[in-house]
Amino acid sequence: MSFPAACLFDLDGVLLDTEPLHAQAWSQTAAVFATSLSTSQLSMLKGRRRLDCAHLVNNWLNTPVGIEQLLAVRQPIAKHLLSQAKAMPGAEELVRWCYDHRLPMAMASSSTTDAVAFKSIHHSWLALIKTRVLGDDLSLTAGKPAPDPYLLAARRLAVKPTACWALEDSQAGTQAALAAGCHVWVLSENEAHINCDGKFKDENPRQIAQLKTVLDHLQQAWDAL
Repeated sequence: MSFPAACLFDLDGVLLDTEPLHAQAWSQTAAVFATSLSTSQLSMLKGRRRLDCAHLVNNWLNTPVGIEQLLAVRQPIAKHLLSQAKAMPGAEELVRWCYDHRLPMAMASSSTTDAVAFKSIHHSWLALIKTRVLGDDLSLTAGKPAPDPYLLAARRLAVKPTACWALEDSQAGTQAALAAGCHVWVLSENEAHINCDGKFKDENPRQIAQLKTVLDHLQQAWDAL
């Protein structure tokens, strides 16, 4: 496998272990409005921007209340839960390897600038990723599953998206990275969780259970240069 021109990282569920916390926040919010969200509904929220999620959840409520009221309940819950989010195993090591080997990096996350800053408080190593395309980026016309976040990230790094490795964990994010033309690594312990046009795990996207797999491939490709 050839050495990539850049690594494009999703944040939630790839670098930080926040996805279960986001799901819990949406579940608790829906419960306030007498609605129970199913596992499949919560899975549909992964990787999407906050407002996009809010529109979905509001439509799922037994009695829709509107986006503003929904987020007024959800945001304090989410902030409390996310305050102690931990790094995903191997995430810091992978980012530091890319930095030390001068491999360009970008963050392509649906989280807003404020949310990323809040979640990064205890993870100073995330500052090594200077280039960022976040959910409230003014240059972003559409969020995941549209390819826009990855196309914009590659453009800001001045590399071709087809030469990039993208690291994802969600259905929406994987679809976005594939549509942009990236080689996609999908971090998921459950093989049935990601279903992208019937692709097998050894194709593109390639499904992995740990970030160390990506680091091992990077090292092998580096040694072959």
